[in-house]
Amino acid sequence: MEALGGYPVKSSRARSKRLTVLLSMTVGVGCLFLLQTHLFRHKTLKDFYSFDVKDAKGKTFSLEKYRGKVSLVVNVASYSDNTEENYRFLQELHRELGTSHFNVLGFPCTQFGDAEPGASRDVEAYVRSTYSVTFPFFSKVRILGKEADPAFKFLTDSVQQTVRWNFWKFLVNADGKVVRFWKNSESVESVREEARALVREIILKRRAEL
Repeated sequence: MEALGGYPVKSSRARSKRLTVLLSMTVGVGCLFLLQTHLFRHKTLKDFYSFDVKDAKGKTFSLEKYRGKVSLVVNVASYSDNTEENYRFLQELHRELGTSHFNVLGFPCTQFGDAEPGASRDVEAYVRSTYSVTFPFFSKVRILGKEADPAFKFLTDSVQQTVRWNFWKFLVNADGKVVRFWKNSESVESVREEARALVREIILKRRAEL
């Protein structure tokens, strides 16, 4: 008499074993993928120029364009304390040091006194017509809270500071590292001196490589 369930039980156990092996392999591959993705992201986003941001029109923009140059990154606002004074200085510095080695990068933010109420495109148009700004202008960002822009979070984490008001200035070197920051209340002349020094280093280095 044939044993009931003998062969089927064996087949069922084999299928179960194969399913377990397949599931383990799937989980293992998934874990390796997540680990690789995490490590790759950690590796690539090691400096400011590794990030993507949005331009004033909402299009994705890679900050890699500025690698090898000095950048002064500023959270700007149209209706804040000393707005005109700051914009005049930033544009003057941008023109003085030249885009071959230096750029001011403006990031509007309305988290401080609701001083930037308009849409990004409107803000850009306003500052270009009012203050003759020619430096790069980007989409409005959040700097505080869980929705903080990753590129700006990198800046604040680098200096271990929380931005408290508009027109904080972060000086980024040619390698994308933050070398110094200034609060809105600090003298802009020190900003000029530090930026000039970094640009001078780039020029001398390039001359030496010729």
